[in-house]
Amino acid sequence: MNVIETKLPGIGVRREIVTGSGRRVGIVSQRDGEIDLIISKASDPDACIASIPLTADEGATLGNLLGSRQLVAQLTEEHRDVPGISTRQILVERGSPFENRTLGETGMRTRSGASLVAVLRSGEVQASPSPDFVLAAGDLLVVVGTSAGLDTAADILRHG
Repeated sequence: MNVIETKLPGIGVRREIVTGSGRRVGIVSQRDGEIDLIISKASDPDACIASIPLTADEGATLGNLLGSRQLVAQLTEEHRDVPGISTRQILVERGSPFENRTLGETGMRTRSGASLVAVLRSGEVQASPSPDFVLAAGDLLVVVGTSAGLDTAADILRHG
């Protein structure tokens, strides 16, 4: 898929894609660091029907949500024939007791039996993170385990 990049003098850069329906969806990265999610009019690709300001955390989390779909689908397919095993995405929320702490400090695998297989951060995938991997607010964790284990893992990240 092609990304269309347009310099916006005095403002920043617009990066967008054209969807199958012909609509343009993208972001405007402003010179001051602000980010806007934009959606064009179907009849006029240069006119926006929506421009939504996003914080850096919101932009990173949205990127993780959009990028995680393929990874989670692949893991779900791989575990499809294993009874009782599921894949779940768990968001590290701002204020989590493990924000800015290492994965090892969570004791997640020992305490829940669930395994963290990947972390999505700012649209990038960190596969099989080591115990010294530092978690950040907005990280989307891809965790594999039993239903009860996944519930426990989510609870650990929320409450410690």
